[in-house]
Amino acid sequence: MYLFPFEKLEVWQQAKKLSVLIYSETANFPKEELYGIVSQIRRSVNSVSANISEGTARISGKEQARYTEIAYGSLMETVSHLEIAKALNFFDAKIVNQEIRPQIVHLANMLRKLRQYQLSINKK
Repeated sequence: MYLFPFEKLEVWQQAKKLSVLIYSETANFPKEELYGIVSQIRRSVNSVSANISEGTARISGKEQARYTEIAYGSLMETVSHLEIAKALNFFDAKIVNQEIRPQIVHLANMLRKLRQYQLSINKK
């Protein structure tokens, strides 16, 4: 099976893994939240991997870095939604603090490093 370049990136694989986890953990949220916080958190987490993949289609490192910035912003939006859902007791705080947030921290670091690399491409 052919893999697109973004599918080979560990950062994209980690973003996809986080999306799958979020989908799984939000499946048991109250049904009245399906079009509320569930929709918001799922959209923001999916935007991370989507922007990483879209950035790989750009030619310049500067353009690629812009999409990585957008992915990072979506990741931070996801954190905000998580904290609100946790405060509303939709999430088990232990799952957020011990499973989800460590993945987010790891992914945030990967995105920062990817952006630095992409910006360095223009300087070479």
